[in-house]
Amino acid sequence: MNVHPTAVIDPSAKVPPSCKIGPYCVIGPNVEVGDDCELISHVVIEGPSKIGASNKFFPFSSIGLGPQDLSYQGEATRLEIGDHNTIREFVTINRGTVKGGGLTKLGSHILIMAYTHIAHDCLIGDHVIMANAATLGGHVIVEEWATVGALCPVHHFVRIGAYSFIGGGTTITRDVLPFSKTAAERGTHAYGLNSVGLERRGFTKERIRKIHHAYKVLLASKLNTSQALEKLKSEPDRGEDVNALIKFVESSDRGVIK
Repeated sequence: MNVHPTAVIDPSAKVPPSCKIGPYCVIGPNVEVGDDCELISHVVIEGPSKIGASNKFFPFSSIGLGPQDLSYQGEATRLEIGDHNTIREFVTINRGTVKGGGLTKLGSHILIMAYTHIAHDCLIGDHVIMANAATLGGHVIVEEWATVGALCPVHHFVRIGAYSFIGGGTTITRDVLPFSKTAAERGTHAYGLNSVGLERRGFTKERIRKIHHAYKVLLASKLNTSQALEKLKSEPDRGEDVNALIKFVESSDRGVIK
């Protein structure tokens, strides 16, 4: 194992020989790190935390420490992180709380830029990008391939739909629709389809056409949300993407940004 002499690793931590642990890193008890991870320097990881393979932690990131929740009393809640993630400088990721299910969980192939905060009980899907100083309150769900822009505060219990894009500096207090673009300069409205992002992810023109039609019905027609959903459900061959959009809206507790 490549461990700098100033690093401190608890004897109970599981760190494979393939990992590289840089200067002044601290790995506490009840931490399990996967193969080929790198902690550049001054990284702190506390447990219980389970870290997957090939993750790279940049200086001064704080991983798996207790949640910033007044109800937290030191319970052994957990953090789980998948594989091939990049976690940049000064990122903070907290463990879960008992009342929130006890788990904060991140998927794989995620880019978390500097100064981002991921609070307790958040669930982050694969291939998510969180830009500099994006801030998630507790219990936030970010679905796969979503992008959260720089300096975006996200209210607790909000869901951010798959393949959505949130512009920088946008305050999010309601659920963000899948496949959408949302930005503060538009009055915090969904202002259309994230068509460029969908093309980059390999969506066919036909899939994008169906989603675009659904957005016209949902956002640009004179129908209210319930009427728009009923119209979409009545249409044949709407596709699985539109079905997912309908399900997302119907299951929203906080309401969606339209």
